[in-house]
Amino acid sequence: MATQIASVEPMLAKIAEEVPPEGEFLYEPKWDGFRAIVFRDAAGVRIQSRDLKPLDRYFPELHAALHEGLPARCVLDGEIVIAGAAGLDFDALLQRVHPAASRVQRLARETPASFVAFDLLALDGRDLQQRSQSERRMLLEAFMADIGPPIHLTPMTESRAVALQWLDHFEGAGLDGVVAKRADGAYLPGERAMFKVKHVRTADCVLAGLRWHKSGDDAVGSLLLGLWDAEGVLQHVGATSSFDMATRRALARELAPLMRNAGRGHPWIGADDAATAALQARQRAPGARTRWNSGKDLSWVPLRPERVCEVRYDHLQGDRFRHGAIFVRWRPDKPAAACTYAQCEVTPPYELARVFATERTRPASA
Repeated sequence: MATQIASVEPMLAKIAEEVPPEGEFLYEPKWDGFRAIVFRDAAGVRIQSRDLKPLDRYFPELHAALHEGLPARCVLDGEIVIAGAAGLDFDALLQRVHPAASRVQRLARETPASFVAFDLLALDGRDLQQRSQSERRMLLEAFMADIGPPIHLTPMTESRAVALQWLDHFEGAGLDGVVAKRADGAYLPGERAMFKVKHVRTADCVLAGLRWHKSGDDAVGSLLLGLWDAEGVLQHVGATSSFDMATRRALARELAPLMRNAGRGHPWIGADDAATAALQARQRAPGARTRWNSGKDLSWVPLRPERVCEVRYDHLQGDRFRHGAIFVRWRPDKPAAACTYAQCEVTPPYELARVFATERTRPASA
């Protein structure tokens, strides 16, 4: 008798500089959401996060839809997303991670989630992980034929040219890049057996603060970055933290002069607590704790906003970098006042409905 998979770590991806060559790979859009594996058996539905924790309580509307829409004894790998007017809304996903069930229920009604399936790990209780990616995709397409929203099938193509078009166009829907999977590859739990190609851009940012490294205040943990908006308000757009320990200690010494009198007139700090709260109400500033990682120390040290650094980032989500930025170099030739949002590329909008319009695209020669 076939045995249903009880738990599995998701297969992961490593970063690639460019889309791999055509012939050995299948290409899919990279969704910007919460990775999730869905288990449907006779007892019901379980939604497992990337780190093997349950997500069901945060997405009750999706739990119900999966229970109703999926046949028993199957396991799907995919992504939980929330689609807003401007495309995928990752901030709306973060708001779901909340201890109050009443708030979660309200958000489930106001901003319902969807599940995008991109792999089939078990069907009718049969473990499919050792089957090739091509075969699993074929089975997934047949499996999804009679299943509708909010459960979706991710597009897939065998054409590198189409994948490159997706890399350009789908970003406007909030997607995060392109994933390449070996067509003959098995599903390898916990291993980085796929490739992801993400958008890369650079921006010149104001260095306006830092956080100390966990080892102490003789080493920098991260640099806090700002950009001036159209109203002349310095918005906190993210941080950069990819430094070795020698560089962290050197930065602590190098940036010490910028700490002197930094709090006086700093754009993220008011004259008192009330004034600081008023500032943070109209702009993004570091220091506020989040539900996503409420135990993390977010204390920071202000720096006089005089120095400029160039960083590499993938894309802006609203008024901040979606992921951590990568330090490139100092820009002593550029004044801090020139570091505005105007330098950042604006991605044309792309309707999510068009992403799903073609779920499988074959090259013309196929």
